[in-house]
Amino acid sequence: QVQLVESGGGLVQAGDSLRLSCAASGRTFSYYAMGWFRQAPGQEREFVAAIGWIDGTTRYADSVKGRFTISRDNAKNMWYLQMNSLKPEDTAVYYCAAKHTALVLRTLAYDHWGQGTQVTVSS
Repeated sequence: QVQLVESGGGLVQAGDSLRLSCAASGRTFSYYAMGWFRQAPGQEREFVAAIGWIDGTTRYADSVKGRFTISRDNAKNMWYLQMNSLKPEDTAVYYCAAKHTALVLRTLAYDHWGQGTQVTVSS
C-alpha cells in the first residue's frame, strides 16, 4: 500500500524559509511524477510544484516561481519543497502527491496523496 507522509511544516515569519519533506513507501517510485499542492481555508487545493521522473523536469505555479524549489531523491523515495522568502499568502496545508506517469502534472490528477502539513506565515 502506497503511503506518503509530509513533514517540515510550521509557523514562521514573513521572509523566512522552510523545507518540506515527503517520504514515500509501499513501492518503488520509479517512473512516478511527484508534486506539491496546497489548500488554504475556504479555498480549493492548488498546484504548487511538480517534478518528473525522466529528466527531473520541474514545473511551478507562478505565485511561487523563483522562491520555491522542488527536488527528489529517488534512492530514498523522498522529495522536497524548499520554500524561501515566505509570504503570509503562502499559509496553507501543503500536500505531496505521486502518480505513475512520464508527464509532469500541474493538475490534481495524482493517484496518491499525503495527509498534509500546515505551513503558517505571519506578517
